[in-house]
Amino acid sequence: MLGPADALPDSLCYLDGDYVPLRDAKVSVLDRGFIFGDGVYDVVPLYAGQPFCFDEHMARLDRSLAALRIDNPMARRDWLALVMRLVDASPDEERRQAQLAYIQVTRGVAPRRDHAMPPGLRPTVFSMLSVVKPIGTDVRARGVACVSAEDFRWKMAHIKATSLLGAVLARQISIDAGATETIMFRDEWLSEASSSNVWVVKDGAVSGPPRDQLVLAGIRYGLIERLCADAGIPFSLRRIDRSEVFTADELLLSSASKEVLPVVTLDGRTIGKGTPGPIYQALYQGYQLAKQESAHSTGIDS
Repeated sequence: MLGPADALPDSLCYLDGDYVPLRDAKVSVLDRGFIFGDGVYDVVPLYAGQPFCFDEHMARLDRSLAALRIDNPMARRDWLALVMRLVDASPDEERRQAQLAYIQVTRGVAPRRDHAMPPGLRPTVFSMLSVVKPIGTDVRARGVACVSAEDFRWKMAHIKATSLLGAVLARQISIDAGATETIMFRDEWLSEASSSNVWVVKDGAVSGPPRDQLVLAGIRYGLIERLCADAGIPFSLRRIDRSEVFTADELLLSSASKEVLPVVTLDGRTIGKGTPGPIYQALYQGYQLAKQESAHSTGIDS
């Protein structure tokens, strides 16, 4: 079992207007985020202390909040100020590493437990930073193994909700198998992985599942499309069946922490040549360039 509360991090976090040590942050047991998972979140990467794709993340937060009929409690410039306050409070050694800004908004504290959405609640707002554990160059050089599973989650996966039990169970499938991710299929069609989007490469072209309610359109959806355009790589979003995934020339994962990552085996079957391919190399290099450009840019829309 984990140790006492004083073993928790003492890094600064934000909770409902106050900046407090993470170990001291407390929410009511009647918060609907605690009782029902009635809330949304987003995770913004930071490189050299600068947010990456910040406006895109805030736009997705807006969409998720709107889907749950929760008013956004902050303007975009205020979200940025909040994140940068946490960055400024973090140790220099952490700012020099990649970080993730976790942002969560729940519907708030209700006087009693009731499934119906009570009007007039004040949303609970929480944010913290964490350091990203980098993926080793040796892992990137050889690629990773994944397993597959039926997508048993609910059919509103486009909402980045805090109700993540389905994703937790899906991720545990790969943990138990000693694999990096669980790639999921819904009625034989590719959806996504437990915490990543999935991309299929065939004949030099990149394809991903369409943006719909069955897939969380990660911020890297737009980024991968842009990187493909810059590299002259054909890109499309379409329905992809199971056989196409297993016979792909390359199979890629993307997420805030993984960036772009090559999959070389799925359920023990070799993907392509069993090594990271040229499309992965091109997209990964483009991703690093985009990070460098972001680190030197201070223009964030309000």
